[in-house]
Amino acid sequence: MSNVKFKGETIKITGNGPEVGEVASNFSFVKDDLSEGKLYDFEGKSKVIIAFPSIDTGVCQAEARKFNEKLNGKGDVVGLIVARDLPFAMKRFCSAEGLDTIVNASDFRYNDFADKYNLLMDSGPLKGLFTRAVLVVDKNNKVVYKEIVEEVTEEPDYGAAMNAVESL
Repeated sequence: MSNVKFKGETIKITGNGPEVGEVASNFSFVKDDLSEGKLYDFEGKSKVIIAFPSIDTGVCQAEARKFNEKLNGKGDVVGLIVARDLPFAMKRFCSAEGLDTIVNASDFRYNDFADKYNLLMDSGPLKGLFTRAVLVVDKNNKVVYKEIVEEVTEEPDYGAAMNAVESL
């Protein structure tokens, strides 16, 4: 079990996610239209997995906007925002904001991402939601970059994540 901070308070998370060099586990998620998707559906593409607590928070919204912008035009890369939000909430926000580069990946139905990636906050006011993390996965599903953001209320290091994307 690892720790992060939420507004300065130490919060336990259920694990540490996959390490750089490991193969990212395939996981099932629910798309905007309530159909199912899987990480490995994006064969031949690099993936940026963007886990966060909820699309209904300002920091998560800013992160979705920035990754949508930064990944725009990179046809060989897909960005997946992963949260336990209902697909309706994720779709409503992304549609209203015109975010069409990133893919919504709700973990509400299967808890598959939660079970395989171990990035749930296990204490604190957001217990049961994902901590803020970014994983860059190459075309062979190998993790090439990982950031678990130390303070959940802060945005990730976009520059480092995009440098990892550009190196693929």
